[in-house]
Formats: sequence, C-alpha cells, structure tokens
Amino acid sequence: MEEVDVEPTTTLIPGIDFTHKHLGFVWGPGDILVYETEYKATGAASSGLCCPFVHVVRKDEDIYSPILRKLFNESHHIFVGLQKIKEEVPSKNKKPQFVSISKNYRSVIRACMEELQHIAVSTRDGNLATQYGNQVSILLAVELIWNLCEVLFIEAAPAGALLLHLLDWVRLHKADVDEKAREVLQSESPAEHPAYWDLAISYVLQGRTDEARQILVKQATLQPAARGMFKLLDTLLMKMPVYNPGGTQTLTEFDVNWRHWHEECDRCLQDNSFASNRHLEAICKILVGDEDTLLEQKDLLGTWYHFLVTRLLYSHPTVKPTELHYYAQSSMDMFLDTRGAPEPLDSILLAAFEFDIHQVIKDCSIALNNWWFVAHLTDLLDHCKLLQSHNLHFGSNLREFLLLEYASGLFTHHSLWQLAVDYFDHCPEFGRVYLELQIERVPLDTERKALKVLRICEQRQMAEQVRSICKIMAKRALRNDRLGSALSWSIRAKDAAFATLISERFLQDYCARGTFSDLDLIDNLGSAMLLSDRLTFLGQYREFHKLYGEKRFGEAATLLLSLMTAKIAPRSFWMTLLTDALPLLEQKQVIFSTDQTYELMHCLEELTAGKVIPSLDHPMQDEDIETTKVELLRLALARNLALAIVKEGTVEG
Repeated sequence: MEEVDVEPTTTLIPGIDFTHKHLGFVWGPGDILVYETEYKATGAASSGLCCPFVHVVRKDEDIYSPILRKLFNESHHIFVGLQKIKEEVPSKNKKPQFVSISKNYRSVIRACMEELQHIAVSTRDGNLATQYGNQVSILLAVELIWNLCEVLFIEAAPAGALLLHLLDWVRLHKADVDEKAREVLQSESPAEHPAYWDLAISYVLQGRTDEARQILVKQATLQPAARGMFKLLDTLLMKMPVYNPGGTQTLTEFDVNWRHWHEECDRCLQDNSFASNRHLEAICKILVGDEDTLLEQKDLLGTWYHFLVTRLLYSHPTVKPTELHYYAQSSMDMFLDTRGAPEPLDSILLAAFEFDIHQVIKDCSIALNNWWFVAHLTDLLDHCKLLQSHNLHFGSNLREFLLLEYASGLFTHHSLWQLAVDYFDHCPEFGRVYLELQIERVPLDTERKALKVLRICEQRQMAEQVRSICKIMAKRALRNDRLGSALSWSIRAKDAAFATLISERFLQDYCARGTFSDLDLIDNLGSAMLLSDRLTFLGQYREFHKLYGEKRFGEAATLLLSLMTAKIAPRSFWMTLLTDALPLLEQKQVIFSTDQTYELMHCLEELTAGKVIPSLDHPMQDEDIETTKVELLRLALARNLALAIVKEGTVEG
C-alpha cells in the first residue's frame, strides 16, 4: 500500500494559549502530558503567567467507556477461540467456523450498540447523550463494514448467492423499513396512511416481494376499479424468480427464467398497463431496473450501496464478484452526484466492493478512533489466508502490527491490560518483546495485582521481569516494616543480598523483642534458606528454638554449637548464642560433652579477646553487664566441663 498523507485533527486544550506560547509535552504509552512553558512562540521569555495545569491528552477514549469495555472483553474471548482453530485443517474446510466467528464478533458489536442507544435515549445529560450517540454511529459503520467484508471475503459467495447475501446485508442495516411497517399496519386504515406507498415501494426496493404483495392487497380493496392492475402487478411480484443456492436449479436455468420474467414486466410497461396509477407504474419500472425511477427513490433508498443492491437485483441478479467493482463505482457516482465528494465510509465500502482488502484496512485505520476493528478483522482475514502476500517493511506482517498496536493501547488501562497479554502471546515475532516492555509499566498498586503480573511472567519464563517485580514488592514491604512479606518476595526474586538484609532485620527484631515475627514463614523456608548464609542462619537459629521448646536439648545443643563453629552465625550474634547456651549448661543432666564445652570456651575467648565491635543484639548495654555475662558463662562452662569429665570418665570406667 502506498502512503497517504492525512492531515491530523487539531485538539484544542482549554486554558492553554498555543498561539503565543510554546507547549512542552512528554509522550506516554497511551497518552501525552502537555503543559505551557514560559517561552513565547518567538523564543523570548514570556512575562505573563503560565497555565498552572498539566493536561493529559488521550488518543483512545473508548477504553474508558464502561459499555465499550464489554466489547473489548467479549471480543477477547472470540479472538482466543479463533487462535485455537487447528492449522492442519485446510482453509476451505474451516470456512463455516470462520463465518461463525465473524457473526460472533458482529453480535458483540450489535449488543454494545443497542446498549449505547438505550442509554443515549434515556439519559438526561445532553453532552452524554451526544457522546453515546456518536459512539452508536461509529459502531453502526463498523458493523456495516464488517458485515460486507464477511459477505465478500469470508463467505466469498459465488454468482447468484452473492446477491442474496448482499440483500440480507442491506435489509439488516436499513431497519427503518420495519419501523415504518409497524407504524402503517397498526394505524386504523393502513391503505390511507400517508406513508403507505413509501412502505410498499420500500419493500420492493429491498426485494421483499411477499410483504409488498400483502400490503398492496389492502389498497386493491379500496379501489375496485383498479383491481385488474393490482392483480397484474401481484402476478408479476409472485412470479419473480429467486435463486436458491441449495436447490436443483442451475444458475443458467435461473438466468433464463429471470430474463423471461423481466421481459414480461417490460411488456406491461410498454402496453401502459399501469399508466393510470403512478405508484403501480413506479413499482413496475423498479422491477425492470429503470435507473431513473430508482434514483427518484433516493429518500427511500438512503444510501448508494442500497441503490447498488436494488439495481443489481432488478437488472443483473447473477452478478459475479469480479464485476461488483464496476457496478459499485457507477452506482456511487450516480447516487452521490449532487452530494459532492464521498465520505470516508463510502470510500471504505467502495474499496471492499473492489476487493482491495488492504485499502479497506488502511482507510479504517485512518477513519476510526481506535485499533479494535482493524486488529480483529485483519486477524480473522489472515486466518482465512487472505493477507499472506502482504508483509511490512519493518519486519512484522500487517496482522501482527495491528494486534501489537491494539494490545499496547489496552495496556494503558487499569484492568484491560490483562486482555492484552493474550494478544501479545499470539504475535510470534514481536509479541514477547512488547509484553516484556509493557508489563514493566503496569503499576503494582496492590499485592494481589503484583501476584497477577508475577503469575503472567512466570508462566512465560520471563525471569528478568519476575526478579524486577519481586524486588519492587520486597522493598515496598520492607519500607512498611512487613518483614515476612519482604522476605517472601526477596526469596521469589532469588535476591541473595536483599534476603541477607531482611534476615539481619529479623535478627535485630528478635534481639529487641525476644521473639520472632512471621514464624510460619521462617518455619517453612525449606531449601530457600540456602539463598544466603544469613538466611541459612536465621532458619537454623529458629530450628534451635523449636528443638529447645520441644525439650530435645541434645539436638538443640549440637545445632547451636555448629552455628558458631561453622562460622554460619554472624560474629556480632555470638554473645546471643552463648547466652542461649546458658539454660542448657544449667540443666541437671550434662548436655554438652567435654569436647563441645571446650569448643564453647574457645568461642567465648575468641569473642572477648582484644577489641570487639559492640554486638548488634545489645548495642546500648553497659560494659559491666557484658562483663557479668562473660563471668556467668565462664562459671557455667567450667561447672559443665567438670560434670562432663566426671560423666565421661564414669562411663569409660
């Protein structure tokens, strides 16, 4: 596709004078922050006051609409289901599935449209009603385009069946005929209703001949003199051939029958059979496809594409897909002749009739205010193998580019970001890179949200992002003095340095209060305690307390000694450990053996020899208290040594 220059729309920001002052801005993932600077447009400093506000300019407001969020949520489920269709099945065999998926997308659009319409009508806020009305108009256009693409590209109906699909398309999007029918038929005298003939002609314009016949009968009963004319027209309408794709009649046989019927209608006109009734004559002229008569019904047709389908119905019902573009262009030229240049919607529909898929996608990308439509339609068309020949110059195909843009927009929303993850997952080339960049921007407001983000990263083996999230949450928990949570996050991050820091805080907390907080966590560290030496010590020291509490004094003594002799315990904590040994030394039975007592004595002497940095557990204690502790320990150790020697000697004897 060649590039088309499109003038961007100007967004006016209230309170900012962009004509006299420079604006500063900062790009964000889905919006821009704009602020007024102190510089004039000429470059000199301004003496006037600046606007004190920073404005947020969003490019996609739709994701903040609660009703349109339903559209995003529902279509996400359809999208994921589409990706699961097996690749090995030939594309032709999957057509019914693709058509069904397309209809599902359209039903979601229509449901949102109806809800918006209901709110627009019921709200008393004029601005809100206008906003919802605009959204309804956009969704109407979106569904119209999608439905046509479904008929032309996905259904890919051949000649004969093609026109039947186009008729359904027009009828679905021209709902005012049914509203008019209710109004006329519910009146006291339908045949005398001012809109009676408009309704009859509208039925004929849509190829609804049975309904046209039913309504014409009401007029025939009021005009006995003209009953013959009504009967003749009724016969023509009844005999009008309608192609049945599932029937036994071939397209050639249908074409022959249709031509005979067309000639019969033409003869009735030539014979002036309806000359005395202009309405019946107009209907007969429509049946022979008279273009001037059709153009006289512009108000009833409403659009050039309705004119196109009616024109084909009564002049070329066996039109082939390859011939559509000629009729579409000429119909648009004839119908819009007095209205000037075509609207963006007209250009998009014309491109569809020309089977230029890429132009449809490009024009929709420019005309619509978000990527939802083009992303999902392109994805579906790509699954139908209709976009294989088109790759972009910057490495990704068109499908992936549009899905990445759409998903990136979703990531700016506080809840819709979770949907975007699946879209990135199904972009094989750049999806993971985008996800890694976007996931880091998700604000981790709560621990629950952090766990959601973490689970997403862990499922996709995004190790760096997992570490980053865990570190952020660990630091936040530590700032809030939630040591257990901080330790849990640091273990998940496998951050040894931070785990060491938190373990130190646990030990300080124990020294200050005499008990451990978050016992469940420490008791269930398991292999995680091997992350750092300090964490190992914390786990083992807690194990010592458990053994002591269970009166398993021998095992507790062995563990306590190993913590000191293996140098696992920080030297600053030795005095606390030796103090913990005192109750064991004072037990009636001998718990520490001779060798173990010598080891404890050696540790005590090593701790008291020379200058020792004040311990972390008692940073504010006086020296005499420390001296008293040492003396008590020496006394207890000496007593235990004597008892151990006697006991061991007795056993040996």
